[in-house]
Amino acid sequence: MNLKVFRFDPETGVRRYQPFELEASPGLTVLSALFQVQERFDGTLSFRYSCRGAVCGSCAMLINKVPRLACRTQLKSLLAQEPVRLASLTAISGGETWDHPNEIVVEPLPNLPVLKDLVVDMRPFFEKYRAVRPYLRSAVEEHSQTRRSRMDPAVEKELELYTNCILCAACYGACPINVQNPGYLGPAALAKLYRFAIDPRDAEGHGRLRAADNPEGWRGCRFHLNCKTVCPRGVPPNLAIGKSQAILKREAGK
Repeated sequence: MNLKVFRFDPETGVRRYQPFELEASPGLTVLSALFQVQERFDGTLSFRYSCRGAVCGSCAMLINKVPRLACRTQLKSLLAQEPVRLASLTAISGGETWDHPNEIVVEPLPNLPVLKDLVVDMRPFFEKYRAVRPYLRSAVEEHSQTRRSRMDPAVEKELELYTNCILCAACYGACPINVQNPGYLGPAALAKLYRFAIDPRDAEGHGRLRAADNPEGWRGCRFHLNCKTVCPRGVPPNLAIGKSQAILKREAGK
């Protein structure tokens, strides 16, 4: 099979696609294939990964026009399955095509600046993530830290759903709104904001939601659902955004 890899040289500004002939052996992942390319064909190939280093999500990239984790995407499964089509995203639907099922195309994650080859600058993603203050502001007073807050099992289950986010930025790369509106916070940041807004232990509660009640926040989403489709952990940012809009609308009507 042919592995077609996006290459970008930051010194010359040249962008191209380089093909490599590999055997799609059973169990071979895209990440393992990239290591083979690096070791056997071109040691200058750059990509990011931190597998087995407690930084899950580092190897997110565009594989056959879909943001995926390279470490868990197997070549044989890609060759066997029909291509996945995401909604309204020129950065994904355009560009290089591939000869399915004989070829796999690997590209950097969209919506983020490319530094070299498959490595993108994650700073815009994390700047927006930090902007929502993704940490618990305890409602328990300092002198009462030994107290335990009881939590409804249903709330705990919903919190766990959004806690599963590994910050891989696959949803950010798949979101059409991040192309149309560069200021948009993005699915991951908004899902995390909702996670803390519904946490009964947080001092601000639903008050947090008002910080994103603007076109760069909740009102920017158009529910293309790409975020839910590509999330490797099953986190549904679209539900968090929809519920946040409903809460704000309900509280505004009081």
